[in-house]
Amino acid sequence: MSRAALATIHLGALRRNLARVRERVGAAKVMAVVKADGYGHGLERVARALSNADAFGVASLGDGLRLRAAGIGKRIVVLSGPDEAADLSEFRRLQLDAVIHHESQLAWLESDRDPRNLRVWLKMDTGMHRLGFAPDDARAVHARLRALPNVDSDIALMTHFAASDEFDNDLTARQIAAFDAATRDLQGARSLANSAGVLGWPQAKNDWVRVGGLLYGLSVIEGKSGTDLGFEPAMTLSTKLIAVNRVARGERVGYAATFECPQDMTTGVAAIGYGDGYPRSAPSGTPVLVDGKRAALAGRVSMDLVTIDLRNAPDARIGDTVTLWGSHLPIEEIAARAGTISYDLTCGMTKRVLFVEDEG
Repeated sequence: MSRAALATIHLGALRRNLARVRERVGAAKVMAVVKADGYGHGLERVARALSNADAFGVASLGDGLRLRAAGIGKRIVVLSGPDEAADLSEFRRLQLDAVIHHESQLAWLESDRDPRNLRVWLKMDTGMHRLGFAPDDARAVHARLRALPNVDSDIALMTHFAASDEFDNDLTARQIAAFDAATRDLQGARSLANSAGVLGWPQAKNDWVRVGGLLYGLSVIEGKSGTDLGFEPAMTLSTKLIAVNRVARGERVGYAATFECPQDMTTGVAAIGYGDGYPRSAPSGTPVLVDGKRAALAGRVSMDLVTIDLRNAPDARIGDTVTLWGSHLPIEEIAARAGTISYDLTCGMTKRVLFVEDEG
């Protein structure tokens, strides 16, 4: 029998979130970003649930291979392109789109004699300063790509925003302007907006949007939950109480005895810990739900267990469900307590957690 730690993936929520994105972006095509194993939700299950997306965005050739092996025939874009010249053959065999962002990749393409067609996206660095060609080089690089007989002449154009979640930061406006100036005379579909861009920068919708967090119901705006933004969480993390104990006032709980009982009280022990991916940095007071009632961590998160202050759940019993995050307990609240972001938490689930699918 597996441990009680359970990640329930709500397939209906994924589909409804995609529909909400489409309502916001109108005629723009939607690339569903499923990198990092579908933001921790499971690459193949997410792709199947989001079959109505216009394309999938992945981080690596290996992810593209997994999707093709799972029977996914949709367009797949590898967002960092080939890592070495030998990858080009696999890109063509698997019919994956390659993002070209560096002179080394361009040189591999120019030396490649494979006659099979390859579809590419030209990425420009307009201010993120991570991947991409300088805007001043856009026309020359575009021309070099168009000259290659084994590269599809329909070259898409893209950039990546650095601060689109800060709606009062003019960096995004400057990036849009730089992109528009660099690509003004170039043919090809445009792709600028990520999840935050969809929410706060309607002028960046263009031909394609690349959406990750919103599809999973994860907030991309500090201080807001995904629910606040009108999206549904696609993951509920839960476990069970395996012990209920009475602890006297003044006694201390857990490793390093960091939590002192302020009164005679009941505590519970739940079967989850950092060995399952729950953040060790979550401090005492981090909320959980015990059979639907709000309670809180007491003491340090350990590898396999957490201890819970049950004063707000006096009727708690062994076997009761403990929800660590989900529709009634925003993951963003847990992430803020733990000093991280929601993406980090969903991507951090370990192999000990049992994943189940729910159509709701």
